[in-house]
Amino acid sequence: MTTTEPVRVGPLSLPRRAVLVVGVLLALELLLLAWYLGTTTATVFAPRYLLYPFVWVNVGVLAVLGTAPVTGPSRRRLLAGVAATGYAGLLFVIDGSLALAARPPATGFHVMPLPPGWGPALAYDGATLTVTLFPYRVVGYAALAYLLYATLVEASRAALGGLLGLASCVSCTLPVLAAFVSGVAGGSVTAVATGLSYDLSTLVFVASVALLSWRPFGR
Repeated sequence: MTTTEPVRVGPLSLPRRAVLVVGVLLALELLLLAWYLGTTTATVFAPRYLLYPFVWVNVGVLAVLGTAPVTGPSRRRLLAGVAATGYAGLLFVIDGSLALAARPPATGFHVMPLPPGWGPALAYDGATLTVTLFPYRVVGYAALAYLLYATLVEASRAALGGLLGLASCVSCTLPVLAAFVSGVAGGSVTAVATGLSYDLSTLVFVASVALLSWRPFGR
């Protein structure tokens, strides 16, 4: 078989190249995780939380690589791109990654050395803005934004009676719920360990990626 032949994953047909790329990525992640567990002195009480960031990254990368190239008039693609960018921004705001209320005192940029996938996280504490970027969320939200972009371009040319609104698209609003749940957890590993916030948000993320990739509502 060649790397261009499709691989069936449930209802999805993915290029073999995409599966191979994610396979290599998974191997690198396992090496990183083994290195972290072998060098850290921290006690791991819930191992699944070390794996969830990799689920976000791998599922997001696989979905993007498995999405056919987006084609259409430039104006349509521009409008879809603006909507997808705003959507990603909304997710970051809802989960608390971007906030206007600063935590005094302002300390500027700094890096938080967290476990692989959770970190290294980039943080900025300013006089009017705080930013906290976890690698898995950046990759996951970027993947959702791209999938939404592709979905909007396709929906605008399909016989659906117009574009699906974000409020009526389950696969679009589910990540908003996931971002809200993550925001409630406050980004704290301690808070996560006492509840199911990230279990739920990871489940919702995977379901959202599957729906935006499969797009059963547009078939």
